[in-house]
Amino acid sequence: MQVTATQIASLIGGKVIGNPETSVSGPSKIEEGQPGTITFLANPKYVSYIYDTKASIVLVSNDFVPERDVTATMICVDNVYAALSILMSQFNSGISILDGVATTAVIDPTAIIGENVRIDDHVIIKKNAKVGKNTIIFGQVFIGDNVKIGDNVTLYPGVKVYHNCEIGNNCILHSNTVIGSDGFGFARDEQGNYKKIAQTGNVVVEEDVEIGSNTVIDRATMGSTRICKGVKLDNLIQIAHNVTIGNNTAIAAQTGIAGSTKIGANCLIGGQVGIVGHIEIADGTMIQAQSGISSSIKNENAKLYGSPAIEYSNYLKSYAYFRKLPDMAQQIRKLEQELDKMRQLMSIK
Repeated sequence: MQVTATQIASLIGGKVIGNPETSVSGPSKIEEGQPGTITFLANPKYVSYIYDTKASIVLVSNDFVPERDVTATMICVDNVYAALSILMSQFNSGISILDGVATTAVIDPTAIIGENVRIDDHVIIKKNAKVGKNTIIFGQVFIGDNVKIGDNVTLYPGVKVYHNCEIGNNCILHSNTVIGSDGFGFARDEQGNYKKIAQTGNVVVEEDVEIGSNTVIDRATMGSTRICKGVKLDNLIQIAHNVTIGNNTAIAAQTGIAGSTKIGANCLIGGQVGIVGHIEIADGTMIQAQSGISSSIKNENAKLYGSPAIEYSNYLKSYAYFRKLPDMAQQIRKLEQELDKMRQLMSIK
């Protein structure tokens, strides 16, 4: 697909600087740009590449002022990342899938399938499940009894949705995500043996949620584990039973959240964060990667770092001292030696 700078600018609401008839057929990284591709400059640390990139078109911010000539045609926009998200969808061919329903799919007669649904090979849909219109289900997806899937949902290969769970409209679940596996619930008897506690609840994923590959969300012991509207989850995340994650919160890879924790709206949680169970995290909280949260965060918009996590700026100050501890210890030893010498001199006098 060939598109011109003029067409792209019209699509993303940008202004062309350079040749409006420059055409491209796909995207590239700015440091690896090739003729016939479009790239972007959003991070200032990559600014040097714009002067040498071989890409034909570069998306830049309206406030970008080049220090020397740029050979590529530029398209100026208010928000580079927002414009890029619109543009990339035009070049995304995605995984091929047939129209209609594959002959190898196994669909229970009681299941209700909406209009214009595409179901690929070896999909299993169990009894009383409901799938909304315009939903795309790739191969080897399992949808359990009484599951509800909304409109315009995409389930990538190997997704598993256990019984009674719900997926809202416009959600995207990437490969091998598991929704509704049993929560980690056991009770010890008098002999010290573990007895399983039945997990009778479900998982509710609200609208406009995207969940990365190999993420697991456990069903509630009772009630629902709830992923609220607009949440974005990375790959390899573990969310335990009865957790609630508030609207538009984003969580990076390898984070683990223990049971019955409630995370507020608009939080940003870095990779490999560990969060204990039965606590609450206030709206707007930002948690740096590899931090450990062991108690409730009550103040909104807090910034935390460390394990156990403390306020972000305090952690940076503490770490600055921590790195100097060997030198500080040596200085203290020298001071002690000087004091000993002074005491000895004083005692002689």
